Amino acid sequence: MKELRTEIEIDAPVENVWRALTDFPAFPEWNPFIRRIRGTPAVGSRLEVTLGASGTKPMTFRPTVKGFVPNRELRWLGRVGIPGLFDGEHVFELSPVGPDRTRFVQRENFRGLFVPFLAKSLDRDARRGFEEMNLALRARVGRGPAAGP
Repeated sequence: MKELRTEIEIDAPVENVWRALTDFPAFPEWNPFIRRIRGTPAVGSRLEVTLGASGTKPMTFRPTVKGFVPNRELRWLGRVGIPGLFDGEHVFELSPVGPDRTRFVQRENFRGLFVPFLAKSLDRDARRGFEEMNLALRARVGRGPAAGP
């Protein structure tokens, strides 16, 4: 198993961050990593997600929503090929760190036979994509500069 984890603090209430994070039709306007999501964020539903860090070719897959707790967590499980080859559980977590400040954590647990062969590109490209999205989310809903952690 391999985990990638990033976090950022955003000068905005949790509700504002959550609203932007679940407004899937607006993703192409602001999100440089998850370029498009179609579907309903409800447990058991399937989404169509197109993602890719800058400088990479985007890929589209159809994960299943595994967790949805308003203003707290959105979680999905995606697979490439058959189960056990390359599975990724992507998680967005929000927690208040003040009345108008939110900690946003984006992480993914990767499992499967192909993970060791893709570890270097995950560290390079997926991590960069997470960080690009975190900064863009902060710029969209927060107050203050978009650059820097």
